[in-house]
Amino acid sequence: MNPSRIRILAVGKLRRSWVRDGLAHYAKRLPGLTIVELKDSDPLREAEAIRAQLRRDEQLIALSEEGQVLPSRQLAAQLLQRGSLRLAFAIGGADGLHAQLKTEASWQLSLSALTFPHELARLLLVEQLYRAQTILQGGPYHRE
Repeated sequence: MNPSRIRILAVGKLRRSWVRDGLAHYAKRLPGLTIVELKDSDPLREAEAIRAQLRRDEQLIALSEEGQVLPSRQLAAQLLQRGSLRLAFAIGGADGLHAQLKTEASWQLSLSALTFPHELARLLLVEQLYRAQTILQGGPYHRE
């Protein structure tokens, strides 16, 4: 997994300082990871903004409560399978991602059966990306 091949397209601004601090912590550990913050609106406009940011060579991964729930090791394996592909994880705003955008995604991922605010989902995703990287590198961060 190469963090420079991963972008997060996230709707909404970060308002909580502890979330900003957490993201900064993991950003240091994932050099090259890019987070693009998009203006929140209604789901249709948010989907248009995500599509506008999506690069031609990126595979869209939609974070969705209907998505696949994976243990951390399986998430790492999924990322490894995608190898050198460029990935764009989309996190919707308060109302989630538009249904059409979800169907356009190559993969739908759920971080949990629970529902989280978009700010917290962003932090959880970045932590899981870091965890996946350490699993793939054989590092000590992930313990069973």
